[in-house]
Amino acid sequence: MIIHAPTLPPRHYLQFTDLSAEEYAQLFKRASFIKAKFKAYEKYQPLTDRTLAMIFEKASTRTRVSFEAGMYQMGGSVVHLTTGDSQLGRAEPIEDSARVISRMVDLVMIRTYGQDKIEKFAEHSRVPVINGLTNEFHPCQILADIFTYIEHRGSIQGKTVAWVGDGNNMANTWLQAADLLGFKVNLSTPSGYEVDPTVVGVRSAASTQFFKDPMQACEGADLVTTDVWTSMGYEAENEARKKAFADWCVDEDMMKVAKPDALFMHCLPAHRGEEVSAEVIDGPQSVVWDEAENRMHAQKALMEFLLLGKV
Repeated sequence: MIIHAPTLPPRHYLQFTDLSAEEYAQLFKRASFIKAKFKAYEKYQPLTDRTLAMIFEKASTRTRVSFEAGMYQMGGSVVHLTTGDSQLGRAEPIEDSARVISRMVDLVMIRTYGQDKIEKFAEHSRVPVINGLTNEFHPCQILADIFTYIEHRGSIQGKTVAWVGDGNNMANTWLQAADLLGFKVNLSTPSGYEVDPTVVGVRSAASTQFFKDPMQACEGADLVTTDVWTSMGYEAENEARKKAFADWCVDEDMMKVAKPDALFMHCLPAHRGEEVSAEVIDGPQSVVWDEAENRMHAQKALMEFLLLGKV
């Protein structure tokens, strides 16, 4: 008779609040260690013989390259599925897809539309599931952004982040991160494009302040950050959004009222002349290219943690 030892349920990363502040401190240390190995051309492959399945219902450049290259660098392999290969909830129920896929791989990353899809998949998965982006949250991006801030300026605790633009998945996740890690977000969005507090679910209002004027949101900020005015899936609103967001372009004047050593970040792709001026994104305070690279290193640390625990 074969006796199967009891197994712990997998740890998922579906929104920023899925990890504790202590676990994030560990992740940032590991990301720094893993990045140093990469820069020194030293092989580090703790995920040998592990397989990551990537499911894309929303197309992406940075998400695919960062996860795929990162998994290969860690010694693992990757299965890449697009909407044509795997239509979650269409070709078969999400629950069934989760049960099947999670028996064949060690880790699943999903980039899709509704958070409900990834939550349902994770509920029926035998392996960890990572949110590569949903309409509601983008935790891997904020993980990389905070890691980038730490690299350049040290701890983000007690600092002020100015969010200028749409109250989208990025804004939601920044608010969760501030609540968890002890910093503040000054949030400025056009009327009608505010964040939904019921989606964010922050515990304390002290970590967030709302501003109608984006210039006021940037005053004294340690980091100024934004995103495109029209996220994927909202293209039909593009012209209306251009009019509504006209005053929410991060320009040199906004950066001048932030702290002198303030950083600028953007998760990319960027539209110069819309949500950010060319002078800012290509200027000396911009760290967007480090930020983009750090998606890979932060996600490598995350995959290591979900599969191996604290190393």
